[in-house]
Amino acid sequence: MKKYLLIVLFAAHCFAQNNKQNIQGTLIDKLSQIPIVGATVQVVNSDKQTTSDEKGNFILTDLSPDRYSIKITYMGYKEVVIPNVIVTSGKEVILDLSMEEEAMHLNEVVIKSSNKGATNNKLASVSARTFSMEEVNRYAGGRSDVARLVSNFAGVSTPDDSRNDIVIRGNSPVGVLWRIDGMTVTNPNHFASIGTTGGAVSALNTNLLKNSDFFTSAFPAEYGNATSGVFDIGFRNGNAKKRETTIQLGVITGIEATTEGPISKKQGSSYLVGYRYSLAGVAQAMGINIGTTATPTYQDLSFKLNSGTTKAGKFSLFGILASSTISIGKNNSSSLFGGGIQVDFGSKIGIVGLNHFKQINNKSFVASTFGINYSSTDQNSYDFDKPTNTSYSKEINNVSKTGYNFNSSYNSKINSKWFVKIGVQDEIIGLNLFYKTKDNIQTDWKQVWDYNSYTNLAQVYFQTKYSINNKITLNAGLHSQRFLLNNATTIEPRLGLKYVINNKSSWSLGYGLHSQMQPINVYFLQTQNPDGSYSYNNKDLDFTKSQHYVLGYDLQLFEDWRLKAEMYYQYLYNVPVNTFPSSYSMLNTGASFKTDLEDHLTNAGTGKNYGLELTIEKFFSKGYYGLLTGSIYSSKYKGSDGIERNTAFNGKYVFNILGGKEWKVGTEKRNKISSDFKFTNAGGRAFTPVDLTASQTSGHETLSPDAYSANYSNYFRLDIKGSYTLNSKTKKIAQSFSLDLQNVTNHKNMFSQTYDNQKMGLSYTYQLGFFPNFIYKLQF
Repeated sequence: MKKYLLIVLFAAHCFAQNNKQNIQGTLIDKLSQIPIVGATVQVVNSDKQTTSDEKGNFILTDLSPDRYSIKITYMGYKEVVIPNVIVTSGKEVILDLSMEEEAMHLNEVVIKSSNKGATNNKLASVSARTFSMEEVNRYAGGRSDVARLVSNFAGVSTPDDSRNDIVIRGNSPVGVLWRIDGMTVTNPNHFASIGTTGGAVSALNTNLLKNSDFFTSAFPAEYGNATSGVFDIGFRNGNAKKRETTIQLGVITGIEATTEGPISKKQGSSYLVGYRYSLAGVAQAMGINIGTTATPTYQDLSFKLNSGTTKAGKFSLFGILASSTISIGKNNSSSLFGGGIQVDFGSKIGIVGLNHFKQINNKSFVASTFGINYSSTDQNSYDFDKPTNTSYSKEINNVSKTGYNFNSSYNSKINSKWFVKIGVQDEIIGLNLFYKTKDNIQTDWKQVWDYNSYTNLAQVYFQTKYSINNKITLNAGLHSQRFLLNNATTIEPRLGLKYVINNKSSWSLGYGLHSQMQPINVYFLQTQNPDGSYSYNNKDLDFTKSQHYVLGYDLQLFEDWRLKAEMYYQYLYNVPVNTFPSSYSMLNTGASFKTDLEDHLTNAGTGKNYGLELTIEKFFSKGYYGLLTGSIYSSKYKGSDGIERNTAFNGKYVFNILGGKEWKVGTEKRNKISSDFKFTNAGGRAFTPVDLTASQTSGHETLSPDAYSANYSNYFRLDIKGSYTLNSKTKKIAQSFSLDLQNVTNHKNMFSQTYDNQKMGLSYTYQLGFFPNFIYKLQF
């Protein structure tokens, strides 16, 4: 390893001249996407400035390693301020920026657009936020995972150290939609199962991502087939002017190499490629508890190729190829994975998409995406038969899903007040399902799935934004979708209204009807009839539907402080429940490594979530930042028995407090030391207790009929992180060292309570204890 590191440093020495770097970028109109020519781009509190050229490109050269604020001004547009642009000696900074035209030109009034909480999506009104990769890598306890980052935001909970499932306002993680560069993807995580939206390790490489949007309610009309929230992720373009490399080592992310550079400088085309391989075995050899004594292996390759500007428009090819495997032994009863039985598990992901952007005129453009989204899991599970003292094969599960995606939208900025967007999305869904299981060693196999065919989900939408004046903005739209398997159809109105009281505060109001198909494998559960044929009793299930109501208030307390409060009510209906009286509801599924398997379901269940959220944020300035988020909520449901119960995700409250301080060090103050912390206290999730007597009698786990009547103890965790960034004095090289000490108090958070058939008693599994995560990064 030392040999390779020396080679890298020597190569960097050969072409590096000094340690100063550039900030380059592109500036466009936020709605029409046309380049803004002649805008002034300047470093705040400095005489360094430039203007954007005929393609909207700009560059600020020879900047010493530091944090900078960038201000952009242009006549007739709202002033934009980008704070905390971090320049290191090892890599150029590339910014993709947009400006919004004033609805009305007012004399002697400066309209600013510098709110850090604003989203990339121009049609969002409530419950939305943009997050940066700098935040993902800065916050303590984040594991370089965008899903774990958003758990710091109000209304979001991830009280599970084994997976990164996102619980938004008490909803099932199944209700979350993932989208990458405009294409819907199933589940971009390692060790992911079809029908779920989370996994043990993220397959999203943060070194390739750009600032992205996260929605928790009442999202715009272009997003469909989701009832809970939306991740709208984007891959950044590679540097189109020079070649750059990043080498990284991390306990979670493994060993990584990322390279980027120009394909054609004249056209502005570029490439960006990153590869990661797990180092979990090394971590285990060092005595680090990763949640299991089994050794997981995973690897992923991510890429984006950008054509630059051509006569036919702009093209980009992006993708993720990932695989993961783990074999969990039968004696690994304390594992967070496998449920206490022997499991051999493997998963694969293949995501490839082609984007096309074509400017029609100076007010309109068409954006399209074609892609393939493949995912598969192979699982063999084994159990122990106590009377014969032998192990036996219990489950064989081989599942794959292939989605062929098409997404195209026409966007037009009618004038400075009015914008419209019309789009169509279609996904051909190919399924290959095979799953059989047995209750014990003596029973015959039960065939649960044996299906190989295609179906289709089609969506259309219309969205408009109208600025009544510089204070009142209306976002309205309609979304419709149709599932061709059973011809389920829905039409969903969306509405958002924002009223700016003054340059410090605003009110927002949102409403949305949202629908989602069931996890695709649920439709094909099969029941064998007396004549040997099979029936698919879930095939006609309708969409689950959800109505969101949101009222929000935003206040800029001081220049770098913001307060945001939202209260919401969500009503869910058409929820699949049993056809006979029971406590089962699809609202409780989605937070494990497989989908709950229930046959004979009907859309007769309901649910409701309501709560209050508060965010107080100190943006990074004067060397420090802070974030406090709190949520008080209730999440209830009714099964087919008509009894109202807690959902499995009703933790009742979540409280986070984060902070960090940065110090410049060295004779020239070009290096920095930073310290960050995160404290989380969340209510324990509801669960159904084990009926110990019934389990001992039957020889297998039997749950109490009183579903979700108990709660695990409250979740408590403190993470502390220290980092050191070293910028070379004479070369374009930057190095950073981070030590993220997670759960430093080694607090025992309950993970599960299960029945152990060998011990004939209850077995308790706890979440991760103290976990040190070390990351080294080299950029040149």
